[in-house]
Amino acid sequence: MPVQKLILLLLILATACAPAGVTPVPSIVPYSTQTSVVPETLPASPLPSTAAPPTSSSSPAVAPTPLQTVAFLEAMVTADLLSCRYGPGPEYLYLYALRRDAKIKLIGRTDGNNWVWVDGRNKCWVNARYIDIHGEQSLLPVVYPEPARLPRSPYYSPTVVLSAVRSGDSVTVKWLEVPLRAGDEEDETMLHYIVEVWRCENGQLFFDPLATNESSITFVDQPGCEAPSHGRVFIQEKHGFAGPAEIPWP
Repeated sequence: MPVQKLILLLLILATACAPAGVTPVPSIVPYSTQTSVVPETLPASPLPSTAAPPTSSSSPAVAPTPLQTVAFLEAMVTADLLSCRYGPGPEYLYLYALRRDAKIKLIGRTDGNNWVWVDGRNKCWVNARYIDIHGEQSLLPVVYPEPARLPRSPYYSPTVVLSAVRSGDSVTVKWLEVPLRAGDEEDETMLHYIVEVWRCENGQLFFDPLATNESSITFVDQPGCEAPSHGRVFIQEKHGFAGPAEIPWP
């Protein structure tokens, strides 16, 4: 048998022996049918927080505002005739009088009693009980004993404090007597010495100008004030005040 016929016969027999309905599977998958690669999903980035930052439950400490002062206050006299004096008290030398309804300007006060300093050609002191003040008296600056000094006597030297003795809440001060020459009194009611004391009573510091013709005086001074008590002695005569002689506080 020729070779060509033998090969053909073998092919026919191989085809006839293959199982029915089976199609040979190619070894290469076309590109269009390849499984696509899905990238790994990364965790989402956290969103920035919109919550307000925590705040302290306590408010910051606020420093107290210091008390402000005013340059002056307007006032009007309510007494029929009001004495205006060289010092802040009823026993100091008299300067002049103010009539009812007089309009005045106040430029200072003491730190401890009810007297205020009146502006003018000759500045002087009045009791605030007898004037109507347009404003708060405590806003006036404290001007005594500086810069509102007492006029000095050109004719007398200061006295000398001899002793200051405490007995409980009572303090007694003695000084050297200095006689006045005849005619040096302002009038027959003028008191010879002015003892200025800043003394403590019931936890409050008071300013008291104590006047006397004696060479000693006794007053109350208690413990319990923040500021220290102190005092001084003036000789008073019609031309002014000699001193002061400082009190060595007991």
